[in-house]
Amino acid sequence: MKLLETINQPADLRKLPRTQLTPLAQELRQYLLDSVSKTGGHLSSNLGTVELTIALHYVFDTPHDRIVWDVGHQTYSHKILTGRRERMPTLRQLNGLSGFPKRDESEYDTFGTAHSSTSISAALGMAQAAKIKGEKRKAIAVIGDGSMTAGMAFEALNNAGVEEDCDLLVVLNDNDMSISPPVGALNRYLARLMSGQFYAAAKNVGKSVLPAPMLELAKKLEEHAKGMVVPATMFEEFGFNYIGPIDGHDLDSLIPTLENIRKLKGPQFLHVVTRKGQGYKLAEAEPILYHGTGKFNPSEGIKPAKAGKITYTEVFGNWLCDMAASDKRLVGITPAMREGSGMVRFHQEYPERYFDVGIAEQHSVTFGAGLATEGMKPVVAIYSTFLQRGYDQLIHDVALQNLDVTFALDRAGIVGADGATHAGNYDMAYLRCIPNMVVMAPSDENECRSMLTTAYHYPGPAAVRYPRGAGVGATIETALTSIEIGKGVVRRQGKGVAILAFGAMVAPSLAAAEELGASVADMRFVKPLDVDLVKRLAQDHDYLVTVEEGCTMGGAGSAVAEALAAEGIVKPLLILGLPDRFIDHGDPGLLLASVGLDANGIGKSIRERFGIKETRLVANS
Repeated sequence: MKLLETINQPADLRKLPRTQLTPLAQELRQYLLDSVSKTGGHLSSNLGTVELTIALHYVFDTPHDRIVWDVGHQTYSHKILTGRRERMPTLRQLNGLSGFPKRDESEYDTFGTAHSSTSISAALGMAQAAKIKGEKRKAIAVIGDGSMTAGMAFEALNNAGVEEDCDLLVVLNDNDMSISPPVGALNRYLARLMSGQFYAAAKNVGKSVLPAPMLELAKKLEEHAKGMVVPATMFEEFGFNYIGPIDGHDLDSLIPTLENIRKLKGPQFLHVVTRKGQGYKLAEAEPILYHGTGKFNPSEGIKPAKAGKITYTEVFGNWLCDMAASDKRLVGITPAMREGSGMVRFHQEYPERYFDVGIAEQHSVTFGAGLATEGMKPVVAIYSTFLQRGYDQLIHDVALQNLDVTFALDRAGIVGADGATHAGNYDMAYLRCIPNMVVMAPSDENECRSMLTTAYHYPGPAAVRYPRGAGVGATIETALTSIEIGKGVVRRQGKGVAILAFGAMVAPSLAAAEELGASVADMRFVKPLDVDLVKRLAQDHDYLVTVEEGCTMGGAGSAVAEALAAEGIVKPLLILGLPDRFIDHGDPGLLLASVGLDANGIGKSIRERFGIKETRLVANS
């Protein structure tokens, strides 16, 4: 690691002779593999962008020139080369390095990117700001082919292409892979483009890279190739100067091409071809498996996980297959998260009813709405944080028309290492205010299965929000049974304090109640709220406490407060949940404890608020 140890900032990198960049890339790739295998994190995508990262920082004057990395899980090399090498052992841990770019972490992280397809818009904004201020700088957006399936990327291209004097470079990092296998017409278009050998031969080193005597011949060859193979590339039609495709692992092609592009004015589009997992044979062979890893031995690779508690994601995946077997109207939809949402088995068993729409959350929601109008039963499997991107469609296209679409919201609440960008902290608040919606939060795995069945049979929009990882280990019934809509259940009968718990907070609430002698209700439904149960608990107890793994502003606790006010009930009420701030990455248990949502924290908050000093031992009944 002799070369890598000398690089503490990109200025150090730019002092190296070009002949040392390939050895540096080899050191950097090995360091990445060693580091991520010890901490866990995103591996395949980062191994694939080593040379591209080196080339960008070598050619451009960062941080003066701005680089925006789309879906920033590919930025580990960027972090290492920008002064954060020594902090890599803290990656994705509490108070450690983020797994994504963060503006408050480094001046080289020009824009926070953890959701896809935002880079071109952000970089265009930076380029326009530089023009307005009279500053000479380049703005570079590095975007993957998977991210190009989202409409926002094309909205930005449409806007940028008419800005002829805007210093914007879009680098398409084409690795033929998002997270799930690539889908859609764009991917097929890129494949056809790259398969045109005559065209690729003319373009593979970029414009004006060939020696001068060959330049005129190259231009004629390019014109002929484009006329024969691709009459008008899509990106040139948008107004960009298209260059490529070139080998994204060949520094002798990348650097001269980028150096020439840097001299050009107006919107530029560079198409580079990379390989996920490059340089590590196991990741090259199975890039999805090595997309996001835990700790592992690089010499042995990732071993099959030992059987443990079933995860909520697996509960959903099994339920989806079982329900599909009983109802041929069921259609499963995912926005490019087949593996993450537990739909691999469903895809294998029911391929004709499986739809991966690409990274297009807005489309996934309205696509489901369209299916529902024709009597189909769409199930949209989507992370809580990603449904935020389809919020207008949820209101306008689904709820307003009261269409029968079921939403399975994975990763609800704290998500751990991915941090604030992926946390599902807001779904209870943003869903419960929408008319016609039913919103459920299961307390265990079996209740999750029952709620999915309930949502499916409800003749309107319904959402089941469940956390990442395993539950409490509840026995799961095989039957597809529903529960009564809008009815909670009392899990523990006590005195004095009644804890109204939602979803995953039932378990720690029960533990806290043992010490307090409190009652605990599994509320089950955020909407419609079980108002009768709220009234009964208020009548029988001195104090009420709501507990939710979601934002307290507008969330489930707010629903209880509103119900009490509507009934004219005045009762001391403590609302516990996630505070009004973004919660960083780290171990989920530590994060929940830090905001008082473990058993100890819940008990402490109740004692402090209501002055309960002595333990009340009340037997269950």
